[in-house]
Amino acid sequence: MTAPAVRLDAVTKIYGSGEHQVTALREVGVDLATGTFTAVMGPSGSGKSTFLHCAAGLDRPTSGSVRLGDTELSALSDNELTVVRRDRIGFVFQAYNLLSSLTVEDNVSLPLRLAGRDIDAGWIAGVAGSVGLADHLQRRPAQLSGGQQQRVAIARALVSRPDAVFADEPTGALDTRTGRQVLELLRHIVDDSGQTVIMVTHDPVAASFADRVLFLADGRLTGVMDAPTAELVAERMTKLGAW
Repeated sequence: MTAPAVRLDAVTKIYGSGEHQVTALREVGVDLATGTFTAVMGPSGSGKSTFLHCAAGLDRPTSGSVRLGDTELSALSDNELTVVRRDRIGFVFQAYNLLSSLTVEDNVSLPLRLAGRDIDAGWIAGVAGSVGLADHLQRRPAQLSGGQQQRVAIARALVSRPDAVFADEPTGALDTRTGRQVLELLRHIVDDSGQTVIMVTHDPVAASFADRVLFLADGRLTGVMDAPTAELVAERMTKLGAW
């Protein structure tokens, strides 16, 4: 049986101490299957961002374990964890996080350059082409629309052939039409490339593009929805007191 792309086992994350202590996650356990698209939702303060940070190795849980494939992340040193994040995890953020002085081509290839890996121009062009940027390789971020910049960020996340891509509100800065195009692209890379995508979102429409939605409230995993629709997600969120 194939190991899940990501596994959280009884993950608890506590920030601060004493009277200022905040428990952001409470014994969260879930398997995220390889080649699937998972959305993570919940009210403000529910632990969505902490879930993403712990699952992606950006933060260490206070207790419990996180596995990326067969690798136990909590057993790694900080340097080893940095290498895993660079080589085996892709990140897509709301703010794109592109380097303005670099071309699209150089932004996409940046993770490979940082890793000291050989740059295959054909592979870079292929990844850029797969997200609709074949004609924009020599442009800089300021010459691109918001949607195009997010496509660059997605291509950058894919270029190292990661085990999983983590997307934090990837459509939050985009208009509805452009956001839908980005979501369709994420859906496409799961269906056609077998990529694993985990996305934090507050938008029921965005969540409807996923195979499964995880619902968090007060740091706990309170429910899972397969084959979500925007209407069903919105109804569930209402019951969680999200709006």
